[in-house]
This record gives sequence, structure tokens and C-alpha cells, in this order.
Amino acid sequence: MLNVFTLDNGRLKGGLFQQEIETAEDLALSRPVWVDLESPSAEEKGWIRDRFGLTIPEDIVDEDLEESARFYEEDNGELHIRSDFLIDDDGQARNVRVAFILFNNILFSIHNEDLPVFRLLRLRARRIPALIEDAKDVLLKLYDADAEYSADVLEGIYDKLEAVSARVLKSDVTDAEAGEVLGSIAREEDLNGRIRRNVMDTRRAVSFMMRSRMLNAEQFEESRQILRDIDSLDSHTAFLFDKINFLMDATVGFININQNKIIKIFSVASVALLPPTLIASIYGMNFKHMPELESDWGYPFALVLMLLSVAAPFIYFRRKGWLK
Repeated sequence: MLNVFTLDNGRLKGGLFQQEIETAEDLALSRPVWVDLESPSAEEKGWIRDRFGLTIPEDIVDEDLEESARFYEEDNGELHIRSDFLIDDDGQARNVRVAFILFNNILFSIHNEDLPVFRLLRLRARRIPALIEDAKDVLLKLYDADAEYSADVLEGIYDKLEAVSARVLKSDVTDAEAGEVLGSIAREEDLNGRIRRNVMDTRRAVSFMMRSRMLNAEQFEESRQILRDIDSLDSHTAFLFDKINFLMDATVGFININQNKIIKIFSVASVALLPPTLIASIYGMNFKHMPELESDWGYPFALVLMLLSVAAPFIYFRRKGWLK
């Protein structure tokens, strides 16, 4: 899918005007500031090459690129930036690689999935007058929206962890509940880690733009504000990591308590059965004179003695409070 966005002060209150391109003729008539390609076909890449003189590599959104290949500038002036953007879709969090190319004052973005950050920018561009002036503004606004989207996801993690805390910190937690809690905590930990990676990648990209001296004074100040917003997110992710570790330790502690209760029952039972086992062993020996055979009271006496030997440890453990 290929979409072009043109600046039109007279329409959409100075925002970005979106047009879906279906033919090469449609692309030839456009004067875009941003060209967005979602899972582009070879034909659409050919249209870009013929219209703008830009060749898009086949491996442009590969995940196995070296770190040094994520930010660079070609001899013809092409500025290449690879960035990761977060998607949190029904609990299935993932980072999606997006390739940006700045060429002849046009931003080209290539990705394989529709991203919430891109939708957020399109919505803002329709509502806020004069939000974007050139292609570099589009890129900065995408990074700004990415930081805000990450902050919104962090708020969702806060809410979910509050619900988990209410379940963990109650008086009694069963093993089944503990298993569900551990699953929830693991999902939130994974999401928090992805957010931290995402904001780190955004910081690197914005810092690269600032170092490349491609920004004007207003855009440079906006970049600094984006970095400050990202720094504030770092403290939140660190706090959430600590909270997740606390809840994880508390949940594992409750599981250990439940297991210790089971082990305690077996320990008490094994100790209580030692005396009757000893008595049965003694009475079961092949003595010359065996009371249970020579006297009528011998066998009942052995059984009573075994029962008393079982009851004595339980009475002692109960007085010590070990059976509670």
C-alpha cells in the first residue's frame, strides 16, 4: 500500500492531506511531503524509483542490520534512519522496524504493518492547524507521538499492576491464582521491557538528527523536548521494573508458603508414624515368648500402645503451634 501526504493550508486546517496511490499516474500528479509505504510491492517501488529517483533496497526493514547501519547518509544526500515502533495489540506487544529515508525534502517511510503512532499523527494533522511545515517536521512529530504512545502504554501497565497487587496482597492466595498472577506479571514485564527498548531507540534517532545539523532552531528545540520526555519515561520504566520484581517475589513467596504447608503435613505424619513403626517392628520379631500369643491382652495392648505413640507427637506439635 502506498499513501502520499501533501501540505495543503487551505484544507484540513493546514494539516496533511492523504491520498492513496493506485497508479503511477496518480503518483506523478502528487507533490508529497511524506510518502508512506506499507508492505510495498515491487511495482510500487518501481513507481517511487521512476517518480523520485529513489531506489528502495529489498532488505531495508530487515531486523538483522548492524547498529552502525541504522543511521547513515548516502553520497547523493539520502539520509537513512531505521527505528523501532511499539505495537500493543490485545496483549500481543511487539516492536516493528520502520525505515525512513529523507531525500529531496520528502520523507519516505517503509514498514510491514500499520502502526498506531502513524495513525495518531494523521489524526493530529487533520485537527491541529499548521502542525507540519516540511518532511523533517513529519519525522519529529512521529518520534514525539511515539514517546506519547509509550507513555499511554505505561499508564496501562500501572493500572494492570494495581489490579495484580490487589490479588497478591490479600490474605490467602491459592496456587491457581498465583499461576495467573505470574502470567500477568510476565506479560507486563515483557511490555515494559519493549517500551524501554523503544524509547532508547527513539532517543538514538533523535540524537542522530540533532548531531547531523539538519534541523533548524525550532526543530532543534523540539528535539530537545522529545529527549526530555523520553528521560521522564525512563524513570517510570525503572519504577515499574522494581514493582514487577516485588510482585513477582511476593507471588513466589505465597507459592512457597503453600508448598511448605503440604511438606509440613508430610513431615508431621512421618514423625508421628515412627513410634508405632518401632513398636510394630519389636512385636513382629520372632521372640521365644511373645505376649500377643501367650496372653489374651497382648495383641490389644500392642495396638493401644501404637495408637498412643501416634497421638503423643500430634499433641506435642499442637501445643507448639506447628499444626496451625
